[in-house]
Amino acid sequence: MLGVQLAELLGDDPAGAAQALDLVTGFDDALTHGFARLGGDRAGALTALAGALAATPLGEPTAEAAEKIASGSVAGEHLTVLAGGRAALLGAVHDALLDRFDTATGRARTSWEEPPAAASLPGNLLAGCRSWLHELAITGWRGVDHDLVSASAQTLDALLGEPATRRLAVLLDGLAAELRASCPVATMDVVPARRWADLWTRALLLSQPGGLPGAEPAGTVSGRLLILGADVHEHATAVQVQVHAVLEPAGDAPSRLVRASVSAAKVDTITGPAVWRLLGGFPVLLGALAERRALEVDGMPLLAGGDLVWTDERARLGDAADPFAVARLQLPAAQAPAVRPLDRHPARICEPVLVEGYTATPGEDGAVAFDLGGNVIVADTARLPACGPLTPELVAASSACLGLVRWDGGRWTLQPLAVQATVKRKPVAAHSGDWALGPTDPKVAKAEAKSGDAVAVLRERAGRLLRK
Repeated sequence: MLGVQLAELLGDDPAGAAQALDLVTGFDDALTHGFARLGGDRAGALTALAGALAATPLGEPTAEAAEKIASGSVAGEHLTVLAGGRAALLGAVHDALLDRFDTATGRARTSWEEPPAAASLPGNLLAGCRSWLHELAITGWRGVDHDLVSASAQTLDALLGEPATRRLAVLLDGLAAELRASCPVATMDVVPARRWADLWTRALLLSQPGGLPGAEPAGTVSGRLLILGADVHEHATAVQVQVHAVLEPAGDAPSRLVRASVSAAKVDTITGPAVWRLLGGFPVLLGALAERRALEVDGMPLLAGGDLVWTDERARLGDAADPFAVARLQLPAAQAPAVRPLDRHPARICEPVLVEGYTATPGEDGAVAFDLGGNVIVADTARLPACGPLTPELVAASSACLGLVRWDGGRWTLQPLAVQATVKRKPVAAHSGDWALGPTDPKVAKAEAKSGDAVAVLRERAGRLLRK
């Protein structure tokens, strides 16, 4: 990314974006206190949201829903319409920001094509899900207690037992877990209103009849996969590695940006480099990350949103492929995937870029500012994973960075995935996936050996319990 591209990206926010986000904030405040007891200001926030959609097909139904809820008549269909209106506003902001990014970088993007509809699901499962979400909206986050959270247990068990609803089940389970950990919410100093409203909105829309996307892939692809970097998402009970790559399809088709994700359950005592051992079922992908090699894929399923349904058996290791060389030569011409409708949210913008030739300046908060000729973007070092060699100090010493451009908290940031730097007068390159087959830093490897293999110990204990 050049300074001129960065200048165009970091200009003023798209027209109307700030106002749209203010309307969403008003809705979220009403949801925090519950739709059963709206005051004048919060009822006005719902009316204002409906007014912003007046010129759209959602205008009339959202106006009716806001009026009914303000008068104390809260029905499920009204909540669904308002959730759709909220999602539409955030989707419009997402589209404007992503268009700004594509224009600044010259990135081409494919258009969205709706995949086959999902198979029909038992109506009682989705109805039970909606019923609990309706109770949350009527009560409000401030009124959530253990009894209300526990009311979701039966529905969650049924959803988790149905493969077609697993995505919705995991979403609801995560929301319920956060609420349970925060109970009673009334005692919290600050409620994560935007986050919980995002989860509530997405769950309510997915639980509508026909709301779940089709499970069929858009097709299968074969060709050479050139890895750019790995984004590690780690929580107390799960870890996911999302690999961003350029796919060179077999034949004459243009190169395209794709993602491949693998995940595993974990416990909170497994942290740092040990999390890679949980993903031992994907040796080909981990080998490509650790050894910085290309992959040859054959008949790999590809979803409409640009995600490969990763199957290790359909891939084999190829030649060495430096991610920085891939970014310089392949990234500018690679087509970006279309964004799925329900993924149109500013916080979900996540685009791989190469930034180089900057001056890095560490900040007091640990973040690092990259200055390209007077245009500054902040490298979000808080997102650096503990299972790799990247550190804030290495980012601050870097001269080139492969990362993900995000829009979060009202500004553009860069999440480093790999850096090139000079350390003790020697050039070094560090990537977030370098330790996928084990740490290469002798000090880290020694410390890990001293502490023992927590994954092996837990597996042995689990096996012993199962044998009993």
